[in-house]
Amino acid sequence: MNSISSEKQVLGLPVLIATIVLGLADLAFLLMTSSRDPGIVPRNARPPESCGGGDEEGVAGDVTTPSAEWVTAASPHLRLPRSKDVVVNGCVVKVKYCDTCLLYRPPRASHCSICNNCVRKFDHHCPWVGQCIGLRNYRFFFLFISTSTLLCVYVFVVSWLNIVAHKDGNDGSLLKSMAGEPLSVVLIVYTFVSVWFVGGLTVFHLYLMSTNQTTYENFRYRYDKKENPYNRGALSNIAEVFCAGIPPSMNNFRSWVAPPPLEEPDDVSGQLPPRNGADLTGGVKEKVDLEMGRNGGIIPAILRGLDYDEMEKNDVSVHIKDRGAAPAAPDPFMAGRWHNEDCESTPTAVSHHVNSERL
Repeated sequence: MNSISSEKQVLGLPVLIATIVLGLADLAFLLMTSSRDPGIVPRNARPPESCGGGDEEGVAGDVTTPSAEWVTAASPHLRLPRSKDVVVNGCVVKVKYCDTCLLYRPPRASHCSICNNCVRKFDHHCPWVGQCIGLRNYRFFFLFISTSTLLCVYVFVVSWLNIVAHKDGNDGSLLKSMAGEPLSVVLIVYTFVSVWFVGGLTVFHLYLMSTNQTTYENFRYRYDKKENPYNRGALSNIAEVFCAGIPPSMNNFRSWVAPPPLEEPDDVSGQLPPRNGADLTGGVKEKVDLEMGRNGGIIPAILRGLDYDEMEKNDVSVHIKDRGAAPAAPDPFMAGRWHNEDCESTPTAVSHHVNSERL
């Protein structure tokens, strides 16, 4: 009897060590997935100056034919094609212009609405990891979910073995053995439910790897209905994920962020600052109506370039000349107003004016 109990204790030690190793490996892959740069494409400070004549930043391949749709959101003064055609492995692939990052996205890249960044070989944004899954962390993401699946299966099997091992001490009754091992029962239920999620996710990504697809491409483009320009065979595709070198990050997250230069206006009239480094006013100096309180408004184009100082001088000189000139003919529509004003100042003039109207 003592030999049997000592044998069970010896068998329990390898099980414990294997559980700890799998758990630590799972946490390590989770940390590497969430803390690594997924492949963020750095933003441009200003949009491209031209729409053709060479490759744009981040575009791989030869640019062929631009589309006829023009970008007007971030830079309305520029005429940029919404997408361009590049050649990848003999197939024409469209790359789109990103209004937020002000660049043409590389092939297989997409803009994540949660992280607000363009990510190379964008797969999806994982809310459980709290990070985008892309070119530089997809390998560790697959290792994380596959290790989680293996850990769930391992705990499920070991928990059942523990219940079966105690069945002999409970008169051969499995229910009594389960009642005596409530922790094993809880682990069995928990791992049985969890393995459907992580196991199904592992099988799905194993299919994506073997066909060289991403989750975004699988739901968006459906390569099963058209040719996949990135598919090189199952073994080559899997080797590309695990054996290819991880490209370096395009961002230096430890560098100091340079503050934008301070630009002082030329005068107090309030010239609007350029947007995205481009002068949207076409070189015309904007005037601001300070007296009306519209400090941020723009004078219409028809009123630009007028010499307001000269107009004000002319207006003052006209008023001075009118004081010495003879009074103009009365306006019948303003007779009531004149009557009220004259009644307060010169009653004699009012009566004379009324008598003249009667005559």
